[in-house]
Amino acid sequence: MRHEWKHQISPPEDLVLSGRLRRLFPHDKHAGPDGSYRVTSLYLDTPYDAALREKLDGVDRREKFRLRYYGDDPAWLKLEKKFKVNGLCGKRSARLSREEGERLLAGEPDFLLEREEPLLRELYHKLRGSLLAPRTAVCYDREAFLYAPGNVRITLDRDIRTGLSPLDFLCPERLVLKPLAGLTVLEVKYDAFLPELVRMAVQVPGRRAGACSKYALCRRFD
Repeated sequence: MRHEWKHQISPPEDLVLSGRLRRLFPHDKHAGPDGSYRVTSLYLDTPYDAALREKLDGVDRREKFRLRYYGDDPAWLKLEKKFKVNGLCGKRSARLSREEGERLLAGEPDFLLEREEPLLRELYHKLRGSLLAPRTAVCYDREAFLYAPGNVRITLDRDIRTGLSPLDFLCPERLVLKPLAGLTVLEVKYDAFLPELVRMAVQVPGRRAGACSKYALCRRFD
């Protein structure tokens, strides 16, 4: 379980903050030559938007499922279940092939029962029992920094975009709708404590941490 807080910051704030972070911390392993990489996610929800409603209502115990891949080639996908309890965040994950991801998009989840991972079996029962289904694709460019003390991860998510269909998940060039008009989402995640060096480095004058769900932002286009 980890702590997590977020800001929305302007392009000038991003410019100053990213320059500072690059001098202090290394990029994570996914970084390309420019220090960033693309993240494409597909969020699942119920017909009654349980995940979205619980997020907007600030429900203390909540969860959401998503599929994700990095870069341009979805040769393999990561299934993730994110959950939040008493303000702390956790995550479980399992790996899927592209073919398995396509079967989920086609509404053919029976293969999940052929796998041994408990997370995949849980997803199957929620697809059938709660009518969980693919809802919204979200894509953005991420620059991420690491700091070992406190297991800190700092991310700057830029150019957030979405589409009109969850099927666009595997065709990110179709994701052209932008909910944040040039703003960047700054996220800081850490374990038991946030080192003072990081606390000072990520300070943005006049900004206060608050809720900022990229999934909720992209649902504006429904």
